[in-house]
Amino acid sequence: MGALFHVEGVPIGPVSVALALLASMGGFIFGYDTGQISDILLMPDFLLRFADCTSGATLDNATKACSFTDVRSGLIVSLLSIGTLAGALMGAPIADFLGRRYAMVVECGVFIIGVIVQITTTHVWQQFAVGRLISGLGVGALSAAVPMYQAETAPAQIRGSLTATYQLFITFGILIAYCISIGTRGYNGPSSWQTVVGIGIAWPVILSTGILLMPESPRWLVFHEKHEQALHSIARVHGMSFSDAQQHPLTTKHLAEIRNHAEFQRQHAAQSGWIDCFRPKNKVLYRTILGIALQALQQLTGANYFFYYGATVFQSVGIQDSFVTQIILGAVNFGCTFGGIYIMEKFGRRKPLIIGGIWQSLWLFVFAAAGTAKNPQNNPGIGKLMIVSACLFILGYAMTWAPGIWILIGETFPTRTRAKQASLATASNWVWNFLLAFFTPFIIKAISFRYGFVFAACNLFGACVVFLFLYESSDLSLEAVDMMYNDPACKPWTSGRWAPAGYSSRKEIEEQSKAAQANKDFAGVEEGRVENVHGDSKLNESENTSANTTMNEGRIEGVQGQPYSMAPTKV
Repeated sequence: MGALFHVEGVPIGPVSVALALLASMGGFIFGYDTGQISDILLMPDFLLRFADCTSGATLDNATKACSFTDVRSGLIVSLLSIGTLAGALMGAPIADFLGRRYAMVVECGVFIIGVIVQITTTHVWQQFAVGRLISGLGVGALSAAVPMYQAETAPAQIRGSLTATYQLFITFGILIAYCISIGTRGYNGPSSWQTVVGIGIAWPVILSTGILLMPESPRWLVFHEKHEQALHSIARVHGMSFSDAQQHPLTTKHLAEIRNHAEFQRQHAAQSGWIDCFRPKNKVLYRTILGIALQALQQLTGANYFFYYGATVFQSVGIQDSFVTQIILGAVNFGCTFGGIYIMEKFGRRKPLIIGGIWQSLWLFVFAAAGTAKNPQNNPGIGKLMIVSACLFILGYAMTWAPGIWILIGETFPTRTRAKQASLATASNWVWNFLLAFFTPFIIKAISFRYGFVFAACNLFGACVVFLFLYESSDLSLEAVDMMYNDPACKPWTSGRWAPAGYSSRKEIEEQSKAAQANKDFAGVEEGRVENVHGDSKLNESENTSANTTMNEGRIEGVQGQPYSMAPTKV
């Protein structure tokens, strides 16, 4: 097979890239379903069939003769979020029981059922809304499973970039939905909106077929005592054959680290129920609350204000063809997410989120102030300023808060409770998604563009939360991230300088990885070598006696119940 390239001295196989792209189709499904509804609500045939119309309404005058009540439009848009909320909570037990890949297959099937329900109605808006509810079950479960699968499977050196592809595909899905909508809006009859919705079946088919060709999460496999398959999985993402992986210090020590971490967690808790997500010990409760808060704050940035109701918003500022403006906004969102992937990998998590929150707040303030000062419909200059402000807000969001939060959901939680904590955090995202989608029409009617001031304040608050509570998790293994949160000497604002015991800095981790790949000669390789993946790792006798396991990214000490810490082997 061979490595596709090397990062910090670590071989990266083509499967690593493939699994990121395929799994991220879950994000594409999410984005496509999010982006389509804004334009569908303005399509003449959809209005004629499902809105309240005056007598004599036709396709030619439907946009003026028909309109949705705030309750009806709010339900059509927001019932997807109710489904995703339930789906996100269901995603944890499904992913833990079936495995990350098979869970995605089941969730894709649920989404397809929802699409079929939507496109088979002709005059009952409630059926269309229920179809979105069913589709939401699949989208919500996928939104919990995909970032978790990517974080657990991807090499630590590129984990941020690969997990960020989930957000990239969300933006791509939104953009494609806008483009298809503008292409079908001229169709006569229900095909104008049924085509947009129906094409959505293609995306889960691609995901459910392709993901079966990818390796399962090695951490899920280890927790289910499938050690040989776990080593196979690690080997594939590094572009190695299984026989080579059995001898290579990077893969064998990585597996040893995962196994010992799993053993430690097993001995400290026989089961990982939902209640374990709320135990203060080992900062599990801290991280649960942090994940819930960050996902809520991502919604409160105000991005979906533009994605759900953007076409209506831009009509209100005097734009004749709001569909085109939506495509511009979607293109900015998609294009800037590439920059977000680079920023999150280059500058970590904390700094981009803090700067992004301030940037987004600034431009939302300009948007709201301009719309409040003068009527944009009577002042074209004001309308243009508002559009530019919206685009600059989306630029900042796409490069920071959009990809950053999904990356953190995959890498912040301990393995034993990761699926459930990720589900709780993602459910928080969908709760606020629903609240914003449903109540936005009422709020806009009451305070108009001053709504932007609310979002501006939320962005500033989000930047403060990140500074005070979020730890810097870039460049660390998931096991090391867990230990960082449990180090009493480490504070969120100093966490960027934290490194596992035995390293002077995170830079040294990179240097030792490069040396290891170049020489393939770690001191103490035999301690981490997996001689028999069907049973326990055969370690150096003295290490076995002391119940310590030396690994490339650290040492988990005292798996018999004593506190553990990372002490990586030096080159």
